[in-house]
Amino acid sequence: MNVLAKLLPRRSIRPSANADPLRGLQAAVEWLARAQDATGSGGVSASYDAVKRQWAGAYPETTGYIIPTLFRYAEFSGDTAYRERAIRMAAWESDIQLAGGGVRAGTLDAAQVVPTIFNTGQVLFGWLAAWQETHDARFRDSLVRAADWLVAAQDEDGAWRRFASPFAAHALNTYNTRVAFGLAQAGHALGEPRYVETAVRNVQWALTQMHPNGWLENNDLENNARPLTHTIAYAARGILEVGLIAARTDFVDAAARIAKAVAAAQRRDGALPGRLDAEWQPAARWTCVTGNAQMAIIWQRLAMETGDHAWLPAAERANAFNLSIQNLTAADAGVRGGLPGSHPLNGGYMKNRYPNWAAKFFMDALMLQLEAG
Repeated sequence: MNVLAKLLPRRSIRPSANADPLRGLQAAVEWLARAQDATGSGGVSASYDAVKRQWAGAYPETTGYIIPTLFRYAEFSGDTAYRERAIRMAAWESDIQLAGGGVRAGTLDAAQVVPTIFNTGQVLFGWLAAWQETHDARFRDSLVRAADWLVAAQDEDGAWRRFASPFAAHALNTYNTRVAFGLAQAGHALGEPRYVETAVRNVQWALTQMHPNGWLENNDLENNARPLTHTIAYAARGILEVGLIAARTDFVDAAARIAKAVAAAQRRDGALPGRLDAEWQPAARWTCVTGNAQMAIIWQRLAMETGDHAWLPAAERANAFNLSIQNLTAADAGVRGGLPGSHPLNGGYMKNRYPNWAAKFFMDALMLQLEAG
């Protein structure tokens, strides 16, 4: 019996042994549809608590980047209902956009209503996808207002220090390269070079935080000495994609250095340790399911962009692990088809909860694999 199996709590939901990516993909998108319907607003519930049997409030940040996933799934599957869901999400994001152009921290029912850098950057992905799909000027306007706000908020050295989330422990984050990715993508699509330039400056700053082995300082929500694979992947994906958009091979090489180090930490069952220390050694016995999916995406993107298929086995193993723990038969609709924050379910990230972003990145990783197959 492996370590993860030994750590399963008695009340943990048993893995499904699902090995069918198409079946897992459909179950995940159906779970996201239920998460959207649970809010009654157009936004997607942040997560489902399997102990309390309760959906959380609608979450602007992750609803934003779920939008392109649903557009992609609608095209992949031919089911236009998911395209309509994505448009409703984008309209909701425009409805709640703050006056200055930013996006609020936390869920819609949070006590504090303040703009935050990271959340704003994530909704860029949704508004851009919605504008490209519908040509509705409202989405372009929201996109430009948010991008302009991010440009104005950046410090001279390329970091974002102002407008940090009140719900995160640190104001300075290298995983904000995921914001840079959204800005670079918007700049490329809109023909607006200053957005790309702002993105490049942020990645340049982030690389000043990189150790020779590829490990990044200031790269976690709570514990910078032992970052989550979730935030490691946020940072690596941002560095990679900005590098590709801006034709910066040094950025791509830096992302590959991170991706190679994380791949070396992969377990035989395909899971990654939920946290890794500065020597890329395991710093948690549980696995962060979202991090597994995000790293699978990065490994597949590197294979696509470099032509080096040696990246693919790690991605396939990570996808297979996540499929194996997806419960397809649970009577509880908040569990069925979703992906937990941690495995075991009582691990150190999103304990006992099923976050919407785990399902989103799981879908992205599976669609990359299926489309390449």
